Amino acid sequence: MSHPTSDPIALADDITRQLGRLATQLAQLPPPQATRVIARVLDPDNGVFGGVTHLIITGGRFAKDQAEQGTLPAQVWLALGRAANELNDIALDLDEHHDTLCRLANQPAPTTAELPTPTPLVVGRRR
Repeated sequence: MSHPTSDPIALADDITRQLGRLATQLAQLPPPQATRVIARVLDPDNGVFGGVTHLIITGGRFAKDQAEQGTLPAQVWLALGRAANELNDIALDLDEHHDTLCRLANQPAPTTAELPTPTPLVVGRRR
């Protein structure tokens, strides 16, 4: 069993630093490895995005309790609730593409004869 940190502020700061390092490294990775990292971050069960979403949901529950007690403005609870709902909706949208990312991440690199065809980036958004 892991040991809980005695300083959750230090833990949050450490996670923030590590996310910054991950973003820096991601920008420098070759495409197949970057795709694997993105697929891992977006993994619906164990990914970073799901963890952040869970954290915001938990913060929203805390804020609701505090707002009901009058120690926190209701607007804070509402804002966290909206953020949690939006992140959850985004996670559902991204879940549709997780298998594709995993498949692409595990494909061998294309040879020069098999270069992918560029596609326009204008697509419809579903919600």
